[in-house]
Amino acid sequence: MKKEIPKRIHIIGSVGSGKTTLAKELSSKLNVPFYELDNVVWKRLQSGDIRRTDEEREDYLNSIIHSKTWIIEGVHNEDWVANSFQNAELIIFLDTKYSIRTYRIIKRFVLQQLGVEKSHYKPTTEIFFRMFKWNRHFEEVGKPNFFNKFGVYNDKLLVVTNKESIENYFN
Repeated sequence: MKKEIPKRIHIIGSVGSGKTTLAKELSSKLNVPFYELDNVVWKRLQSGDIRRTDEEREDYLNSIIHSKTWIIEGVHNEDWVANSFQNAELIIFLDTKYSIRTYRIIKRFVLQQLGVEKSHYKPTTEIFFRMFKWNRHFEEVGKPNFFNKFGVYNDKLLVVTNKESIENYFN
């Protein structure tokens, strides 16, 4: 019996874990729109980013969740994203090695500085160093918190440590 391909997917992982890359690949392969949680938190304007109010953020996220198909990706695992995990048919937890994430943070920053890679934010050295802090925080706090809070969804959770496990799931 062939399993049904999920059309509501939440991807979570640390900075540099491959969330956006995977979301783009799956979006293209499954013909499902993807959304970055950072863009749910922030209004991206020419004049600069403005943080949405809690109500605006939750309304925007709920409008996505209540659509028929979606891929949501982000590092966030606070209470405001709980509905996304609850409504997802599949939760992909990218458990990429810490050293690989660190390398990717450095690579991304260099490519952004060279103008080869685009970003939704201004890639300053301040943000660059914050990414290392966020990466460590996710490893020590974010990951355990995710499993404590959302481990109840174990039946629809796919923990990914390598690209092959994603390919095997979707093939």
